[in-house]
This record gives sequence, C-alpha cells and structure tokens, in this order.
Amino acid sequence: MKFSNGHWLLRDGVQAAHPVEVYDITQSAGELVVHAPTRPIRHRGDLLQGPVATVRFSSPMPDVIGVSLTHFEGERRRQPEFPLATAEPYVHLTDDTLTSGALEVKVSRDWRVEFAADGHVLTSSSAKGMGFMTLDGKHFVRDQLCLGVGEVVYGLGERFGPLVRNGQTVDIWNADGGTSSEQAYKNVPFYLTNAGYGVFVNHPGHVSFEVASEKVSCVQFSVEGQSLEYFVIYGPSPKEILRKYTSLTGRPAMPPAWSFGLWLSTSFTTSYDEQTVSGFIDGMIERDLPLSVFHFDCFWMREYNWCDFEWDPRTFPDPVGMLDRLKARSLRISVWINPYVGQRSPLFAEGVEGGYLLKRPNGDVWQWDLWQPGMALVDFTNPAAREWYASKLDALLDQGVDCFKTDFGERIPTDVEYFDGSDPERMHNYYAYLYNKTVFEVLSKRRGDGDAVVFARAATAGSQQFPVHWGGDCESTYEAMAESLRGGLSLGLSGFGYWSHDIGGFEGTPDPALFKRWIAFGLLSSHSRLHGSRSYRVPWLFDEEAVDVLRVFAKLKARLMPYLHHAARQAATEGTPMMRAMALEFPDDPACTHLERQYMLGDSLLVAPVFSDRGEVSFYVPEGTWTDFFTGAPVPGGRWTTMSCDFLTVPLLVRPNTVLPLGSVDDRPDYDYADGVTLQLHQLDDGASITTEVAGSTFRTRRSGDRIVVEVESAPAAWQVQLPGRDPVPGPGNAASVEIDELT
Repeated sequence: MKFSNGHWLLRDGVQAAHPVEVYDITQSAGELVVHAPTRPIRHRGDLLQGPVATVRFSSPMPDVIGVSLTHFEGERRRQPEFPLATAEPYVHLTDDTLTSGALEVKVSRDWRVEFAADGHVLTSSSAKGMGFMTLDGKHFVRDQLCLGVGEVVYGLGERFGPLVRNGQTVDIWNADGGTSSEQAYKNVPFYLTNAGYGVFVNHPGHVSFEVASEKVSCVQFSVEGQSLEYFVIYGPSPKEILRKYTSLTGRPAMPPAWSFGLWLSTSFTTSYDEQTVSGFIDGMIERDLPLSVFHFDCFWMREYNWCDFEWDPRTFPDPVGMLDRLKARSLRISVWINPYVGQRSPLFAEGVEGGYLLKRPNGDVWQWDLWQPGMALVDFTNPAAREWYASKLDALLDQGVDCFKTDFGERIPTDVEYFDGSDPERMHNYYAYLYNKTVFEVLSKRRGDGDAVVFARAATAGSQQFPVHWGGDCESTYEAMAESLRGGLSLGLSGFGYWSHDIGGFEGTPDPALFKRWIAFGLLSSHSRLHGSRSYRVPWLFDEEAVDVLRVFAKLKARLMPYLHHAARQAATEGTPMMRAMALEFPDDPACTHLERQYMLGDSLLVAPVFSDRGEVSFYVPEGTWTDFFTGAPVPGGRWTTMSCDFLTVPLLVRPNTVLPLGSVDDRPDYDYADGVTLQLHQLDDGASITTEVAGSTFRTRRSGDRIVVEVESAPAAWQVQLPGRDPVPGPGNAASVEIDELT
C-alpha cells in the first residue's frame, strides 16, 4: 500500500507520524525497549503531545532479532497468531544495542535503526521509515528497510510474475486467481535478499509490501492496526536464512517415498467410472509406464453434494471393492476434497445442527453460490468441527484411500464470526493453515509419521509443514508452464520444500508438443502429476511419442530416487527446497541473480525446461566443467549454452565434484535404494573427498591423481561405480572398497 505521492508529498488524505529521536532506552526481560517521540523535544511543551512510538527489540533464537513497533498498546490482542518456535538465544544488551548470535541491532539517538553482522550493516530503518499512517479513518503501522545497490528481493510466497520482487507491489492476501496475475494461492509474509538476511512479518492477515516500488531504495511493509512485528533473520547464505526461517515457522514434513512417483488423475469435469479408471491403469501397465498414485477428482462425489465424502453410487457402486482392486496393483489412492459444504449435501444439516459451519455476526450460517450452490465453510477454529470433519476422512481411510488433495481454502470471507473469536482479517490467509493441518493430522495419526501427504493449493507461513503443494490452475501454454516454474521457485524461496504442478496445464488441452515438453519438466520436479480440467491426460491420447517420453522420464525419476530422497531429507531437516532457484544454490554468481527459466534439482542437477516446440533452449552454466547426464559429454561452465533437444531429452547437467547415486529399479519410487546402486562419478577434482549416504550405506569417494577409491560402510549386496561414458565397475558386497583409474 502506497502512502506517499512521490518523494516529497503524501497521498491525499494520509496523515503520518514518524519517530524522530530517542527519548529513553530501557532493558526488560532480555528486551531493549525504546520510546521515540514523533516530534522533536525542544522544551517541556513538546512533551504534551503524541504520538510516541514504543519499539521493542528481542530475539527468539540466535541470529534472529524481533522488532515490535506500537502506537496504542491497549489494542486487544487478536487471534490467530503464527505458532513460532523459540530456542535459547545468546542475547547481549548494551545501552543502545541488542546482539543475538552474529546479528545486532543498534538504535541511534537521532533515529536510525541499523541491523549489522560480521562488521557491516545489512539493512536499516532511517528517518521516516517507521511510521503511523492514517487514511480514511484507518490506522496503519509501517516500516521501510533499506536496500543496498544491487540488492534484490525474493520470496513472499508462490508468485507467478518475475522471480525478483524489486519493483513489485505485493499484497499478502490469498486468492483463487489462477497463475497468470499478481494474485496468489500461497501468500507468505517473508522475503530474503542477496545481502545476507531475510525478513518475516509476523502478521497472518493482510500485509502490504512495496518492494522498491514506493521508495525505490527500500522494502516497505505495512499492516492495519496499532502495532507491527517483524523478524530480521541473518544468514549469511540464502540456505542459512531458510534454515533459520523454517526453524522459526516450522520445517516441512518428510513425504512418503511412494509420493515421489507419478500421479495420474481422472481430471476434473471429464466423465469417468471404474471402467474408465481401470482402462487408464491397464493402458499404463501395457505401455510399461510406471504409476504410483491414482487420483479421483471432484466427481467421485455426486454433483451438488460436495462435500459429503460419499462415492457417487451411479458411477462407483462398489467403492471398497474398487479400491481393493486398485490397491492390488500396488497403487496408492488419492481423492479430492475441499473445506466447503454445499447446501444439498447431507453434511450441511449436520454442520448447522452441530455448529460446525462459519457464521455471520447475526448468527446465520455464511453462504454463497460461488463454486457450490448455497455452500458454507467449515469453521476450523472449532475443535468439535475439526473432529467432525476428520471423522469423515477417517471413514475414507477405512475404505482404502491413502491421501487427499486438499483443494481451495482461498476465498475466505471477512464478514463472519469465528467460533473462537478469531479476527476475520487475520483468519483469511490462516484458514488454509488450519484446514491443511486438520487433514494432515488425520493422515499422520492413521498412517504414522513419514507416510502422510496431502496435495494442497492454499497456504501461508508455516503451511510448509504439511506437504505437498501444487501450483494451481494454469493454462495449457508455454507461457503458463514458465509462470508455473516461477511460482514454484518463489515458493521454495519462501520455506516450502516440495512442489508440483499440472503436467500439460489445467485449463485447455495442450497440443502434443507442449504436453511432451511439460512431461520432462514435470518428472524433474519434486512431485509429478498428470491432471487437467476438461480433458484426460493419459499420454496415448496425444500421440505415441508422448508415451515414449513419459516412459523415459518416469523411469529416470525412479532411478534418481536415491539422490532425490536425499534432497527431500534436506528439505525436512534444513529447510532447503528440492527445486532451487539458481541464486539459492549459487549466491556468489551474479549471473544467477535473475535466472528463472532453469533450476537446480537438489544439490547437483541443473534442469532447463524447454519452452518451445522447436526444442531450442538457452541456459546459464555456472563455473566448472559439468556433465550432460544423457550423453556423458563435458559442458564448460561460466557461460551461456544453447542446446537443441528432441522430445526425449532436456538439458540435465550434473555438477562438478558430484557422486550421483542411481537406483537399480525404474518402475517405482519406493524400493531399497542401496541394493544395486550405481555411483556415477562426475568431474572429481584431484584431492576431492565426498561422502554419499544411500539407505544405510555410507560411501566415501576420494580422488588422488588419476586414481579414485570408493570405500563403503554397511555395503549392500550389490553396488557399482561408473565414470561417464565408461562401463560400470562392480563393488562386491564383501569388499570394503573399489578402486578405478580415471584414465584407463
């Protein structure tokens, strides 16, 4: 939200008050408390008028400093609040400085707040940065943090515009707006910069960011109300920033191994029954196409009855038997749900009687006709409503369902009254958190930790704990494919570890060329789903080459699972996403700053999706000698490269000094990754020493001159070592090591 009219003036109707000097600084319970008048104190008469800002500095954990800026402290504390973890910080206080770990904040008497680490200033809030702003009878609190020359901003959720946020106005307000506008399904009030720090605004409702857009040398953020709280998080690397941010707001859970395989959907409005579903699965098996999960979209339930969680008896008369038959083929089952209850659903009357549905202030159930006629929303602030909703999912799990696609949760009204008294503005984004938490906890309780997964669309800060998330309703175009990638990379820079998208696009039917290009991108993503709106996505409906393309990349992903599983663990333990913007993996390479059409999949694989029928793609290769995964050819780095790809290939490069573990199984994602593993050795430097963990086996690879030695602890029964373009060398299970000569 912009308050100014250029540099000198305010917008019409805006009144502003800014701290101008320090009146006093006190210390209380590990906090630095500053009182700052908004007018110079020249004589006693100046003490008679306000406002006076109260600024509190504290620390929930090392390298993280919280800032609370308040006008009137009598404002009622509103719910909900983000649940934040804390750790015992090392805090050191002086007269005007608070230090937490390597990060310190210093307050100058003539009003300047500086955040510094390792001897240099990271960012600062200067004169007229902090402020109390009034407009149209509403009171806002804002701050502006300075950006240095060349400093760029990333994050703020899954956003589909340019990856670098500079120059953008971003409103943290979930919306069901597709992937082609400034609206977003997953809004997160957190950003990080290439200057070694991130900022998390601790407000679950509407936060307005002006990212070098109102004042081009600052990031401004504002909320309506009497107070604003934010945290500055020191890295210094972007991975360290994400590690500390997800330590504060929650780490992603580890999804089950089977979820990394291919998901096939009925699509949305297509016609289907058990015969259709069985035909799809038979077709996949006959064509040797690996499949892990089958998903039933909305019309597994009767029209107008969403959600009643009952199978449509006209098309699925024997759901339990059908699920048994599908699961006998080693498939997992996903079904579509949402948090809305149509008026015709039998659950509507149940919800009204039990008080489980969101109400208007006058006591009426809140309803409208958009999406489902007369639909209402489950009030997840009501513990009884959560238990009621969970019981319906429990019944589906009893039938054989394995997981849920938790769709919707963005169009949440504010003219409502929540069971627990939560503020509707603060609940608008947070609703998605409670919704997905409720569903995820049902799965965790029934299936155990490590075997719970949802396929969620809406999210906010902390929702990364309940994976997986997908990119929403994109069109079937190359432009939408590119905007989807930007959204996924932005979400990864906002603390989310796993992400997916609809292969081929959701709206419309892709032509065969687009579909085949999207397959490569989709199978080289964290999670992979074939799904559409009005048309099926089985590959043989496009052309026979699409079948071949899907087979190649589905089998490749299965073989990559030892590597991908390690990348998934990094997301769960460190907060580093599986799909990484180049700037996250190569923060010191300025050529990576704005890259948004390529990414790193884990530490060591560079992927450059092809965004055209003709197959020509240009991408940047960082320093070093990389390896073309498909050909084994060396690819020099530190430069841009252009490749021309057929539909069976995509630029997939292996980073120098990589030991890439490839599994021996290519028809499923969940298997013993160590048994029969092949360790591919890529461009190892002389003196390199690399440790690789694969399913309980530890391999240590060392190069000395032309000799490479691989030692193993807890060796699997069979394993082998391979140099690009060479035959593999077996490593017997009873041997502690294998030795090869790179020049032989």
